Amino acid sequence: MALSVLLLGGGAAWWFNVPAQLGWVEARHDGTTLYGNVDIRQVQLGFRVGGRILETKVDEGDSVRAGDLIARLDPQPYKDAVAAAEAQVQSLRATLQKLEAGPREAEIAQARASLAESLADQQNAELAYERTERLRPNGAVSQASLDLATAARDMARARARSAQEALNLLEEGTRREDIDAAHANLQAAEANLAASRTSLADAELRAPSDGIVLSRVREPGAIVSPSDIVYTVSLTGDVWVRAYVAEPDLGRIHPGMIVEVTTDTAPNKPYKGRIGFISPVAEFTPKSVETPDLRTDLVYRLRVIIDRPDTGLRQGMPVTIRLLDDTATARAD
Repeated sequence: MALSVLLLGGGAAWWFNVPAQLGWVEARHDGTTLYGNVDIRQVQLGFRVGGRILETKVDEGDSVRAGDLIARLDPQPYKDAVAAAEAQVQSLRATLQKLEAGPREAEIAQARASLAESLADQQNAELAYERTERLRPNGAVSQASLDLATAARDMARARARSAQEALNLLEEGTRREDIDAAHANLQAAEANLAASRTSLADAELRAPSDGIVLSRVREPGAIVSPSDIVYTVSLTGDVWVRAYVAEPDLGRIHPGMIVEVTTDTAPNKPYKGRIGFISPVAEFTPKSVETPDLRTDLVYRLRVIIDRPDTGLRQGMPVTIRLLDDTATARAD
């Protein structure tokens, strides 16, 4: 009998302690109390490019500020890529400037001189053909000589036409399509240069925000790829508390409600916070509760944002959340 009473008493104590374990609401005369856990965001950091780690600046437990350099890859391959891209840009920019400037006056003058020379050759060929043609009927020249004169005249005419067209091209200047193509080639080279400079900058790993280094996964000399994790950092900027509220008590809370958060370590040092999020989706109670009745109960997850967090709040720490009533909320505001 004594053993039965003992088991019954222990089971009742466990039953009435379940709400505290789950973060359920506990109604009190001075407000409402929830139970939850501190949720500090963590970020896993790695390089966006691959390479050999040259140095690591921080170790586990070190504090970092946003923008701090925490690791570097060997930058030489990326510096070489930037130099090659810069040379390509300079070459294509010079080509574009040449096309936009068009032919020089000396080039046009040279083309005119070539045309004049071709016209003079054509005139001589025309005269030689005419003389040979007049002498052929009398038999003074052979048919072969006439054929040669005819061919020389035709070739001289063709060279003259070619020289004329070459001069026309120089005088018209560069085609608009050639200039547009040169523009496009230069833009592609400039984009490649920008990508090379970005890769060079990505050879430095910087902290995205204030935090504390939890782990250093890679050591100097290691070869890493863009998907490899180098550091894990716990962010200190935002500290949240994750809790659950039962469905019957959902109407007592709302986003923006002021709360007080206390820890078991320092119960007399409350933190001020506000409810920032209430899940619109109901969830079953955590699976650690094995009784069939409790498994059917529904709770809603909520988030409490701590206004001025400090090192007294750590990841996973259980906390007590006191929801102030309307009068206390108005006084706090």
